[in-house]
Amino acid sequence: MNADDRADIIQLLGLYADIADQKEFTELPRRVFTDPLTLDFSSVTGMPPMETPLGQYTEILRGAFAPFAATHHAITGHVVDIDGDRATIHAHVRAEHWLPDEAAGDGPNRWLVVGFYDNEAVRTADGWRLDRVKLTSTHQENAQLASAALPAE
Repeated sequence: MNADDRADIIQLLGLYADIADQKEFTELPRRVFTDPLTLDFSSVTGMPPMETPLGQYTEILRGAFAPFAATHHAITGHVVDIDGDRATIHAHVRAEHWLPDEAAGDGPNRWLVVGFYDNEAVRTADGWRLDRVKLTSTHQENAQLASAALPAE
């Protein structure tokens, strides 16, 4: 395995976390994802996996993270397997999402998600990009606060 490729892929996951944590929905998504991409957040949202155009997903992200005053996604323990121009990445995640105090009222203001990412990346002319993202949640606290991030039905 090429050490530079591994480092680039780990950096890609850091940039992925920065999209939400820095609320940077303009440049970073194009540096992180292919267009289109496949997403599986069913363990958190209950929605089935889907393929979506990058522009649409960027707007979903913008809306999903808008209610939160701050978020922090720690992605660690990267296990990277590279086969030519494709890679699989297994990593641990601890994602915290804080609502503004006034939105939480007397209740909790932090939604915690702990689990794993099992992602796939592809080498493009512009570098490595995620083309499949799968989150498996193994634990949540205050999961009712997730409704702040989910689109209204």
